[in-house]
Amino acid sequence: MTDFLPKEVLDGLNAARKRDLKRRSHRRVHVGEDVYPILEYAEEGFAVDAENAPRLRGLVDIYDGPRHLYQALIVASAKEGDLMRYEYKRNTPAADHAPVDFEQPVTKVAGLLTR
Repeated sequence: MTDFLPKEVLDGLNAARKRDLKRRSHRRVHVGEDVYPILEYAEEGFAVDAENAPRLRGLVDIYDGPRHLYQALIVASAKEGDLMRYEYKRNTPAADHAPVDFEQPVTKVAGLLTR
């Protein structure tokens, strides 16, 4: 079907598709101070816009809005059209509290009753 459309129309359709993906994406990858929207996300990795993102590599943080989801070690996988795909070497869920270094009792006191 794309063989019959003029190049200008195809470029407009691709730009509209990319704009729609950026608008719908909530997840972002943080590399130091730089932030890039994740256009496609999967268990094995993610994809970002190839034009705006450099070849990312190493330790990154993945956020869903303001919530920190993962800390990941990534490598560039392949460039597919307008998307640059990255695969995880390690993908660790982010914790919202520090790990405890002591055994916690099984029964905790919920509260004290006074007379």
